[in-house]
Amino acid sequence: MNEDIKFIIDTAKESMDAAMTHLTKQLTNIRAGKASPAMLGSVMVDYYGSQTPLSQVANVNTPDGRTITVQPWEKNMLQEIERGIMLANLGFNPMNNGDFIIINVPPLTEERRRNLAKQAKVEAEDAKISVRSARKDANHDIKDSDVSEDLQKNAELDIQKLTDAYVKKIDETLDIKEKEIMTV
Repeated sequence: MNEDIKFIIDTAKESMDAAMTHLTKQLTNIRAGKASPAMLGSVMVDYYGSQTPLSQVANVNTPDGRTITVQPWEKNMLQEIERGIMLANLGFNPMNNGDFIIINVPPLTEERRRNLAKQAKVEAEDAKISVRSARKDANHDIKDSDVSEDLQKNAELDIQKLTDAYVKKIDETLDIKEKEIMTV
């Protein structure tokens, strides 16, 4: 295989991998009823004047399926962490007991589960769009390359197979997440 074509295919694969990684990260942020430290992954805290991820200023644990505890490394950070959780607009009501913050994760209603499933579908569709965009860019680069038509056709087929594989992987990931969300 021509080096240019190999580079184009490798670049497309990297882009598709990045789309898949992004989807996985986004789906982790969509809660599925069970408490998880990842639910607070987007929380930023004002740590001495700079916005810092919660995980860098406190321990986040889940003692059971319905509770998240946040234990700051510095006691004076309790108020800031509480404020950060409220500002993240996750729908949680943090309780401060003086030592750490306790968050009770309410069970999901049927309507909320359906909304979360829709949100997961939107994320999956965005990932598919990214994969197709990588395919389009790769096919454009293949057309611009100065290799024989046969090599171009074979490379386009390889890119299409890669695209199909990633779209299938995205669908499978979405199915797993939807089952997780809809399970009571």
